[in-house]
Amino acid sequence: MPLDVTALVLLGALLHAVWNALVKAGSDKSLDAAMIALGAAIVAVPVLPFMPLPDPDAWLFILASALFQFVYFQLVAASYRAGDIGLVYPLMRGVAPLLVAASSGVILGERLSAGALAGVATISAGVLTLAFEARNGGARAILLALANAFVIAGYTYIDGIGARLSLNPVSYTLWMALLPPVLLFAWAFSQRGVAPVLFHVRQQWWRGLVGGAGSIGAYGLALWAMTKAPVATVAALRETSILFAIVISIVFLKERISPFRIAAGCLIALGALMLKLA
Repeated sequence: MPLDVTALVLLGALLHAVWNALVKAGSDKSLDAAMIALGAAIVAVPVLPFMPLPDPDAWLFILASALFQFVYFQLVAASYRAGDIGLVYPLMRGVAPLLVAASSGVILGERLSAGALAGVATISAGVLTLAFEARNGGARAILLALANAFVIAGYTYIDGIGARLSLNPVSYTLWMALLPPVLLFAWAFSQRGVAPVLFHVRQQWWRGLVGGAGSIGAYGLALWAMTKAPVATVAALRETSILFAIVISIVFLKERISPFRIAAGCLIALGALMLKLA
């Protein structure tokens, strides 16, 4: 892979970890997650006029993806209320590809290679290592993160099929970004009232724009890189976001350092890389 492509994929992985850190560091994690979804939609809107509409067959998948994304952002917020990013992020990011790999035989009729099986085993070892964290009060955070991994695996299948049906994956992604903030803010307004939500948005608008731009930017960089280098290599390199999240958790968020957490994060990142390269 060319050096410039490698650097941009790593930048995308860093951006993904950063927007998660913005949610973790925020004072109201549910609203901050909703604002990042809104920021991604705001970034997407100016590009839409220059993109073709997705094929009609893809719109049902865009709607289904929005519903999964709504649950995803709610669980992101709940996970970060319950635990550290250094604990939660590797589970959400690393276990999802494990679930996809493990279920692809039933759903898509695919058989796992020896390398993929090794990746599954490595991620599983990382998850089991994190069980030691549960003894220190991390059980709820681990369960929420694992639940979100199932949601991520769900919308991975939905988007994988929908993007192919759309005949334009970039257009599909941009349209898909519009609906989740509508659902998230409608829920927030119904639960909290309009005035408190708008007050938080006025105070923390920058968090949504920066995080939303990072969210869209991370995916856009990956799409671009996949036109310049093998898809499997790019997808594997993106899993370095797990390691970036661990570094951010220690250096910037001042979360406690646990040997089990560091070992688990490295195992999950390695396993995810092995899965993508298999």
